[in-house]
Amino acid sequence: MDLRLGAKYEAFRAEVREFLAAHWPLRGAEAELPAAQQKKLLRERALARGYVYRHFPRIYGGSEQPPDALEDMILDQEFAAVGAVRDIRGIGPAMLAPTLLDCGNEEQRVRFIPPTLRGDLRWCQGYSEPGAGSDLASLASRAVLEGDTWRINGHKIWTSDAVGADYMFGLFRTEPDAPKHAGISYLLIDMHSPGIEVRPLRQMTGGAEFNEVFFSDVRISADSIVGRRGEGWKVSRSTLKHERNLIGDPRFLRNAFEAVVELARRTPRNGRPALEDAHVRQRLAEIEGYVASQEYSIQRQLSAALRGAEAAVLLPGLMNKLYSTDTSQRITRLAFDLLGADGLISPLPEEYGMGSRVRTAGGWVAQYMFAIANSIAGGASNIQRNIIGERGLGLPRDQRAG
Repeated sequence: MDLRLGAKYEAFRAEVREFLAAHWPLRGAEAELPAAQQKKLLRERALARGYVYRHFPRIYGGSEQPPDALEDMILDQEFAAVGAVRDIRGIGPAMLAPTLLDCGNEEQRVRFIPPTLRGDLRWCQGYSEPGAGSDLASLASRAVLEGDTWRINGHKIWTSDAVGADYMFGLFRTEPDAPKHAGISYLLIDMHSPGIEVRPLRQMTGGAEFNEVFFSDVRISADSIVGRRGEGWKVSRSTLKHERNLIGDPRFLRNAFEAVVELARRTPRNGRPALEDAHVRQRLAEIEGYVASQEYSIQRQLSAALRGAEAAVLLPGLMNKLYSTDTSQRITRLAFDLLGADGLISPLPEEYGMGSRVRTAGGWVAQYMFAIANSIAGGASNIQRNIIGERGLGLPRDQRAG
């Protein structure tokens, strides 16, 4: 495998570095602005250069660049190297906006994508219910079309970031007499609508990013549906694809691995840094093998995409997400072991946020617990193994009860 990118891409890397050297960190009066405004300024300038939201058309707030997976990889690497935020990687920009590109109508794209990419519109995802988790198609929340409005009743749970969200994209049963996968529609719901109640759920990390959401005769306009009525399951597969790509991003693994190496370097063990302990070094070597394998696998996928070889859409996304969650658990488990008695520390509010990258003892404790949750987010790991085996590799179906 030749991992060199070639003269074209190295020239592009130099161009990106020159841009970042000129624009980040900000200087003069701009450096005194609040952090959020500084990041927004950088994104605006990067957008003008065609560096952010590259695959989104300009009419929707993107830079409308031709697809180039290696240029995207270089941009991610160089922005991360200087601590600059490129694309906003939240639920809305990373999951809902690309779903609307795939499945939404023109009015929905124009209305929702630009403010979502700017960070002006916050979203939450309404999928799971108390009786519908891994078997999501068993969901019971109902939406009934009455004239020009949907009337919604039901109960969603484990809803990330519902507090403070402006809108929810969610699945609701609209065809009660249809087979369960065929009776679901994908709706966009204004979270300020009368009849919505949000109750935070306190997690074992101490945070409360997850919530219960109750719908009591909530009314939204009839055109708040994405795709056709009863085809919400198909639309949800688009969202799930983008969610798995977000979770499976190899940069998160590399950053976490480098952080745990630093933790081993400054944590004493038997009078010496833990990094000098043979057992710790062996575990680190094993973990780096997993991290590097993920990175090279992504590069192989990028090379295939550049050659126009359309690999099965299902298998790479599932594999990337599954591999990433397993490896992140290995990393955080080692960090937790290195902490020793400090592993009993309860995370502070600034440490236990979902996906927090705070590298204090409390931050590592929060990450250790959050890594377990990631094996459920975006599809439970065991369910994904079944799908990979059965649909990707052609293995016999697992036995089903009944």
